[in-house]
Amino acid sequence: MTELLHLENYSFTYPQQRRPALSHVTLTLPEGAFMVLCGPSGCGKSTLLRQLKTVLAPHGLREGEITFCGTPLSQIPSRRQAAEIGFVQQSPENQVVTDKVWHELAFGLESLGFDTPTIRRRVAEMASFFGIQDWFYKNVTELSGGQKQLLSLASVMVMQPRVLILDEPTSQLDPIAASDFLQTLGRINRELGTTVLLTEHRLEEALPLATHAAVMDGGRLLCTGAPAEVGGLLRQEGHRMFLAMPSAMRIWASVQSDASCPVTVREGRAFLTEWLTDHPAQPLPPEEIPPCGEVVLAAEDVWFKYEEKGPDIVRGLHMTVRQGEFMALLGGNGTGKSTTLRLLSEGLRPYRGTVRHTGRLGVLPQNPQALFVKKTVREDLFETFDGLHLPPAEQQRRVEQMVTLCRLTELLDRHPYDLSGGEQQRAALAKVMLLEPDILLMDEPTKGLDAEFKQSFAAMVRSLLSGGVTVLMVSHDVEFCARYAHRCALFFDGSISAEGTPRAFFGGNSFYTTSADRMARGLLPHAVTAEDVMAGIGGTVPPEPEVQHTYAPLPPAAEESADWKPPKLPWWRKALAAVSGAVALVILWMATRKTDLTALVGGGKVSAAGWQTLATYGVFLVAMFVLVASIGRRAPPPVQVQTPVEKRKLSRRTVVASVLILLMIPVTLVVCVGLFGRTHYYITALLVMLECMLPFFMVFEGRRPQARELTIIAVLCALGVAGRAAFFMLPQFKPVMALTIIAGVAFGGETGFLVGAMTMLASNVLFSQGPWTPFQMFSMGIIGFLAGVLFRKGWLRRSRGALAVFGGIVTFVIYGAIMNPVSALIYGAEMNWQTLLTYYITGFPMDCVHACATVIFLLLLAEPMLEKLDRIKVKYGLVE
Repeated sequence: MTELLHLENYSFTYPQQRRPALSHVTLTLPEGAFMVLCGPSGCGKSTLLRQLKTVLAPHGLREGEITFCGTPLSQIPSRRQAAEIGFVQQSPENQVVTDKVWHELAFGLESLGFDTPTIRRRVAEMASFFGIQDWFYKNVTELSGGQKQLLSLASVMVMQPRVLILDEPTSQLDPIAASDFLQTLGRINRELGTTVLLTEHRLEEALPLATHAAVMDGGRLLCTGAPAEVGGLLRQEGHRMFLAMPSAMRIWASVQSDASCPVTVREGRAFLTEWLTDHPAQPLPPEEIPPCGEVVLAAEDVWFKYEEKGPDIVRGLHMTVRQGEFMALLGGNGTGKSTTLRLLSEGLRPYRGTVRHTGRLGVLPQNPQALFVKKTVREDLFETFDGLHLPPAEQQRRVEQMVTLCRLTELLDRHPYDLSGGEQQRAALAKVMLLEPDILLMDEPTKGLDAEFKQSFAAMVRSLLSGGVTVLMVSHDVEFCARYAHRCALFFDGSISAEGTPRAFFGGNSFYTTSADRMARGLLPHAVTAEDVMAGIGGTVPPEPEVQHTYAPLPPAAEESADWKPPKLPWWRKALAAVSGAVALVILWMATRKTDLTALVGGGKVSAAGWQTLATYGVFLVAMFVLVASIGRRAPPPVQVQTPVEKRKLSRRTVVASVLILLMIPVTLVVCVGLFGRTHYYITALLVMLECMLPFFMVFEGRRPQARELTIIAVLCALGVAGRAAFFMLPQFKPVMALTIIAGVAFGGETGFLVGAMTMLASNVLFSQGPWTPFQMFSMGIIGFLAGVLFRKGWLRRSRGALAVFGGIVTFVIYGAIMNPVSALIYGAEMNWQTLLTYYITGFPMDCVHACATVIFLLLLAEPMLEKLDRIKVKYGLVE
């Protein structure tokens, strides 16, 4: 077969990680193949797939080579990659970009520049192939989860790619929708000849469709081959991934048989029939009897809808759950299961009926990221105890227990958002279980978990049940529910339509049932799990893992500045800082209390009181500088270290930008005022705007910044505009300067200038444009540029205090120094030194307010925003 994609000795390491996510992977994907890539959660499957499309590849260190049709992937133009390499993500919400179904189908072809007749022909053909005609004109928001995922697949296939890459596309689908989706992939491979590369945890239905299978573990490729060959190798090695193989394969492996390894349900049923011909069936182990404790969770005639005139989502729900019981809710996407869980957890209120519970509730949401609020898994786990007043020793014991049980030891110092889907699920589960709830409500807790950890998770659940905890789980994982739940219920049309013990519930179903039940139906009555069938044919049933009761202590935190200790200040510097700070505060208080500024000036001249006030303001600036000099010391930054000495040399691009900003813009302002006066200020503003953007255009041409970098800068500008609008009622009390300084420190001087200047231009649409606009753009921009350059040179520390003092000073010496004389120029005053002093004196109180606002916002925003921006820079490789 022709080689389509090939990885040769390929390795990849994420930023700030020592362990590679991919290690020396050599893999070939033949043209026309259907390959299933499987492995434990966090083994590197998704990372590998994203390497196969340049625009989706994460930032990091790469070694080795990837070729597409014999050409290095890095040399293939983006347009060709978009057309020939299709990629379907795990969540359709992250891939759908338009409002209508037919818009979504046409979007890719329009982006590639196809003509209208071709677009119409391909869209019509693909809509017919996927059966989309009935909802062709619907809004995307009206579609079910399965329909959205099918639409994502169709919108990729309409571009006729040579290879289709899918990253766990069925993880959020119910069993029927998942089966339909996988069967559609089989049709695409068989009938269209499209090469398919799929990662999937549901191997029961994925492997029977595959021509090739590959198994990864710990970033390495374990084995490749036909599905049956791979299953045989995993069984021979006793590898944990064999637990994830299809039920037919695991049942076959439980006995000593010379028969070939079955993969599909049909092959498994044939094997069972032949085996039971020569071997008598054995009695099944007794089914676990549901507990008969008191009712601890109940819903009585519950009705709920999201909108007053909308349809009812939950309709007359009646259900009870008893203490120590494990109940599983199953059903299709959009039937109301997750809504019911939120009603039971009191996250929503029914408009009719009652919900009652006894004891503490613990809730694991469908999206585990909703629980993460800190920058490391370790901090997130300990954050759970905030406000509980638990002794530190007890907190430590619980965290050690959960870290061991959920296998989080190696993940403690990583950001929760950098984990794989299964790792995030484990971390979220640990966080919920730390609270030791009496009732545990879980929405899709096994999503993204590998087969081995599902067994460990089941052991944890059983340990909780034995302690009297009640568990209610919403799930699409039929195999897990059949094996471990006490009671299963089918949710349909807003309420429970059927329920019973697993054998009674699944034994009567045709679609909401297990592969083992389909294989053994009529041969081994009441056998609904692979373990039931193994016992029924006299095979060896793998032992259940036991919950560990001994826990290792937590490893020490890997902090970048853990060994750093701030130098102690001598007593005289502390005293000098206290005195200068007190003087600055007193003068600031006096300035803000001056309401009659006419007493300071008269007839365009400075009065005696004005001279006295001016001297006081001079003392204020001196006190501010003394304060900075007194407390100046090396402080550890939140995330990123101070710029190393060897990297403090300014780039040629920054030097050119400095010349443009410091020379051309002032010249432009002077010339334009002389030529146009105050009437044609928009011409001046346009020229200043172009000169503001010119350095960034140079950046763009020089290093071609990524779209995500432009997005971040646009977001910073939008935050500045929104912040200025939010505080419109407080004159000069705005966060714009603080955000501009943060942008300059985070992304460099050019970006700082651009954010400051563009924020003032855009926000003046709300606050009125005028002759002052270009001067405001220049003043705010130069502050952002100066912050970036001083930080780059190592003269400005990025500690919260240093940035706050810097913001307070530049308010007076830059923004005030520019805008006060500009006010005199705009309003036609006679320009002499007494007039300038008059405007400086009368403008000083407003500058004080502006400085206070900047200091306050920097104290509040600098550290958390720089931390987030540093993370973005490191993760995506921005502004290197």
